[in-house]
Amino acid sequence: MSLAGKVAIVGIGQTAFGKGLVPPERALACEAIIAALDDAGIPAQEIDAVSSYTMEATPDYEIVRSVGLGPLHFFSQAPHGGGAGPAAVGHAALAIASGVARNAVVWRARKRSGAGSRVWAQTGAVIEDVWKWSRPSGILRPVDEVAITTRRYFHEYGDGSEALATVATTLRDYAQANPAAMMHGKPMSREAYFQSRMVADPLRLFDNCLESDGACALVLTSAERARDLPGPAVLIEGFSQGLVPGTQPMPDFHRTDTFTNSSAITAANLWRQTDLTPAAVDVAQFYDAFSPLILFSLEAYGFCGRGEARDFILSQGIGAGGALPVNTAGGSLSEAYLHGMNLILEGVRQLRGTAATPVADARVALVTGCDATPNGALLLRRPD
Repeated sequence: MSLAGKVAIVGIGQTAFGKGLVPPERALACEAIIAALDDAGIPAQEIDAVSSYTMEATPDYEIVRSVGLGPLHFFSQAPHGGGAGPAAVGHAALAIASGVARNAVVWRARKRSGAGSRVWAQTGAVIEDVWKWSRPSGILRPVDEVAITTRRYFHEYGDGSEALATVATTLRDYAQANPAAMMHGKPMSREAYFQSRMVADPLRLFDNCLESDGACALVLTSAERARDLPGPAVLIEGFSQGLVPGTQPMPDFHRTDTFTNSSAITAANLWRQTDLTPAAVDVAQFYDAFSPLILFSLEAYGFCGRGEARDFILSQGIGAGGALPVNTAGGSLSEAYLHGMNLILEGVRQLRGTAATPVADARVALVTGCDATPNGALLLRRPD
């Protein structure tokens, strides 16, 4: 049995992105879901499955009541924050492919700009959870954890500061073509990148994602039904989650081999499901809460060898016209940070041909979850 080609994404919707948006998270979620339903041409009462993140603040029953969904036959939540986006979509897709449900909504709403909404900002005087292995040593924030992994990478494979600068400036360039991006109209030079303050050596200010408010949603249905709907469908070719034994999210530097991680496990299982290879991917949306995650993901998903991502970025390119365009709406660094759900919408737009910076004749897109946590990935394709 295979998921390939059985389920389609037929609707996408989003709110405005920004800081300090007035509507509460539930209202933002409903706005995005209604927009996605309108895009799909499927009535709310025909949705019988919902999927979201375990970190979602709005309960599923509030969404069902507020939007008029249901009755439901399937409801699911995916864990691990930044690792959850592809998983939330994958769970709904599996429900449809197996016949448990017919039509699904997947959403993510977040008012991230308030410090109270950030898990890592809630450290107490006594630490009894997974963070007890790192926070007493002064590793308080996700950026501190990723910085240690990045420094390990630089130690093993050479300084990658120029590659990180290229990631940050390339994604900012993409945002200039995307009116919905928070950094639209705010170009950034390479000089400005290197002049920005160090946040956690070797990561500078612009290596960090935005803190954003907003919501995104998708509508899924069977590939068979998608053929009768008015809009362009995007098929799910493959889906996998990955959790490598011994993982310690997010400071995975405790493991013997830091870079044979959950992304490597996810990638191996994803490529196992399809005849497609990394060479077939026209555009990638890599989870980018921090710029080095793009280097790690390029290697984990097979676009280059171990330690080669720096040279891949500098010589082959991830910008428009490069060997592999990456995060073409600006990503979490320059469009918005919604735990990666906006990356999935951009993957769909690229295959529909409606992206602000379209990749010519894009037929296959890869979308990944957070490299530093247990995660997931989706392989999307245009119908033949």
